[in-house]
Amino acid sequence: MAKKQSSKVQPAEQVRIGSVKAAIWKNEGEKGAFYNVTFQRSYRTEDGKWQNTASFGRDDLLVLAKIADAAHSRILRLLADQKPLAGAA
Repeated sequence: MAKKQSSKVQPAEQVRIGSVKAAIWKNEGEKGAFYNVTFQRSYRTEDGKWQNTASFGRDDLLVLAKIADAAHSRILRLLADQKPLAGAA
C-alpha cells in the first residue's frame, strides 16, 4: 500500500543550533522568489511532551543571533542559485 503524501507545506531550508531553529520559507512574488524566516525554540514540558515557542530567554539570544546570521547566508545562497548565468540563452 502506498503511503499517503502529506500536503503540509515544508520550509525551503532549516537551521538549528540546540533547541533553537530557523525555518526559511520560499514565497513567489511578481519579481520572483523571496524568503521569510520564522524562529522557534523547542522545550520539554514537565510531563515530557515537546512544545515550541517563539519566546526566547537571555541565554537563547546569542544562539538566535547566530541562527539569524546563518539563515541570512543561506537565503543569499538560495537567491544566487536561482539567478540565470550571464550569457546563458
